Formats: sequence, C-alpha cells, structure tokens
Amino acid sequence: MIEGAGTRLAVSDSGEGTPIVLLHGLTATRRYVVMGSRSLERTGHRVIAYDARGHGASSPAPNRSAYAYEDLGRDLEAVLDALGVERAALAGASMGAHTALWLALRDPTRVGALVVITPGYDPAEPGRLGRWDALADGLEQGGIEGFVAAYDAPDVDERWRDTVVEVIRQRLSLHEHLPAVADALRVVPRSRPFGALEELGGIDVPTVVVASDDEADPGHPRALGEAYARAIPGSRLIGDEPGRSPIAWQGSQLSRVIAELAAEVG
Repeated sequence: MIEGAGTRLAVSDSGEGTPIVLLHGLTATRRYVVMGSRSLERTGHRVIAYDARGHGASSPAPNRSAYAYEDLGRDLEAVLDALGVERAALAGASMGAHTALWLALRDPTRVGALVVITPGYDPAEPGRLGRWDALADGLEQGGIEGFVAAYDAPDVDERWRDTVVEVIRQRLSLHEHLPAVADALRVVPRSRPFGALEELGGIDVPTVVVASDDEADPGHPRALGEAYARAIPGSRLIGDEPGRSPIAWQGSQLSRVIAELAAEVG
C-alpha cells in the first residue's frame, strides 16, 4: 500500500527497465488495462499499476466528493514519488487516460510518453450525467446486479453485448468498497481534467491514442479519440481491425503498442 492524497492505494510494481504506469478506467481495477498480460515485464519494462481511490483494494476517498481529477492526479504523483520514479511512460484507459493527461499538462517533466486509450471526456459536451447517476444508484441499492440492470446497453452491438456484461460483473466483483465506486460514478463524470481540447496542443511527448469502434464501445466514441489525436502534436492514432475485438480489450496487443512507444523514451 502507498499513501496517496488522503487515501491508501493498492499498488503492484514488477519488472525492470523503463518505468510504465498503467491507469485503469472508472469502475475497473489495475488488472483492466492490459488485462493481466505480463508481456511488458518480459520485454524489459518496470510496470507499475495501482487501484484508483475507492476502487479495487484501495481505500475510499476521505470524503465522498474527493474523486475529481485533481484528486486522482495527486494520487498518481504520490505513487511516482513513493516509488522513486521521476519520469515514466503513462498508459491509461478512459478515466486513467484523463488522469495521465492531467499530469502531462500540469507537470510535463514527469511524463515521458502517453498512451491514451479510449478517451471519453469531451469538453464540449456535458456528458450523460443522468446515466452515471443511475448506475451509481443501481450499485448502491442493488450491488453488482443493480449496476448491471441499470447499465442497459442498447447502443452496444449484439456481437459484443454479452461480453461487455460479463466483464462488468467480473471487474465489479474485485472491488472491496462498492459504495466508494458509486461515489466515484457521481463525481468523475462531472470533473474536468482539462478545459478544452486545444489545451492538448501543449503536450510535447510521444503519444499514441487508441480509439475503439463505436459498435463495441459507444461510450468512448471513436470520433472523440480521433479528435484527441488531432489535438496532440505528433500523436499517432490506432484503431480497430474490422471484424476483430477492440485493441483496448486485447492485453497482449495493447502491451505491444505501449512497449513500442516506451522504446522511444527508453
């Protein structure tokens, strides 16, 4: 455990070489970035991953409102400080991607490269806050099955719907503090890691944006990933192969993307 900004964070630190920090998305845990793949460690990287506050085995925030990107970013800084890492490649999915971008904009000296996986924050849109609140209510009132009942994913292509629901059940089962996850569901979507996409033009590190097709992951629109890639100077966009599951769901393939980018700053 590492002391974050008012919370205790469950951290794993394995391998040797270029440090890579993996940051998961809202309602996930540290396993759900490269899906348990160990290929980064086997190819000469130090892999650091942690459960965000209120998620997995990490403790809840000190108060129910302390799940904003400022709080999440301070936790990331605390992890880097505690492990003696001055500069790392950051690979984050959704909430984790936005946390990584928060740090890259606030303190670029600490970020050597970025892998921005399925971003979902759109500064121009308020987001579907009612949906997030319904998911939080479902989780509080009915636990995992209450969340699943509130999830109702008519926009997800039928090919992927059963897989998505199964993964939701699996990852929610790994949380020690479900009420804290419900709190995060209310706060994170209302928080702003940055003000406008144009601000991403200030990022000056090697960057890859991984965007999933909307049929599998409509909550993270491919068009938004493309907009992030256009906004970040010199970034590279990676999309899905037709007929295959999203790259963001394939731990080994995603690990290769991360390793190739980390080699640029190795």
